[in-house]
Amino acid sequence: MLAAAPAMAQDILTASDFFKGVSERYAAIKDYEATVEVKAGDQLMAGAVIYKAPSLMRMDFSEPASQVIVYDGQQLTVYVPELRAVLTQQTSATATAAAATGDGLRMLGRNYSIAYETGPTPTPLPGSEGESVVRLVLSRLTVAEGFRTITLSIAPETRLIRRMEGVTLAGDLISYDFKAIKLDQDIPGTRFIYDSPASANMYNNFLFSSDN
Repeated sequence: MLAAAPAMAQDILTASDFFKGVSERYAAIKDYEATVEVKAGDQLMAGAVIYKAPSLMRMDFSEPASQVIVYDGQQLTVYVPELRAVLTQQTSATATAAAATGDGLRMLGRNYSIAYETGPTPTPLPGSEGESVVRLVLSRLTVAEGFRTITLSIAPETRLIRRMEGVTLAGDLISYDFKAIKLDQDIPGTRFIYDSPASANMYNNFLFSSDN
């Protein structure tokens, strides 16, 4: 029993090591596509997301219909059909469009502490008890981070993120559910080109000045 104890301890994967494995998994992904549901309070959005390494991201929504979010590594573009508005924001070259990428996860690993919610054993995914996931809780290390905590629900077999839940500074919960994930589909870069409607009003640097 005493001889077996060190071996058993070595078999227990720490939360940090499990997260590192997930980060390395995403860093090796060339591209992916998936369906996504976004919940922010009582608001529900749904659509499809495509990603191409290292920094191309696009989300086309079915709810709200025709809404689009595109990120090309330098500029974020959001089309809001209800307002007939195109919002753009210049970002730094190191900015990441979403945490569900290799760069995004590496950034989270630097800025958040990582722990299991209950342990390394997979547990039922809340609201979808037929699925089992490993849940990691990330807690911010500095006040500069936009989320107090981020909970990642990860499929243990594939080490892909099934759900991301973030609690904002105001205490609001925002969650992303990823389903029907397809990896390395050789998605062409042309799918990330977005031509905004000619009738839409343009609003540049809607989040902050690009000089700041």
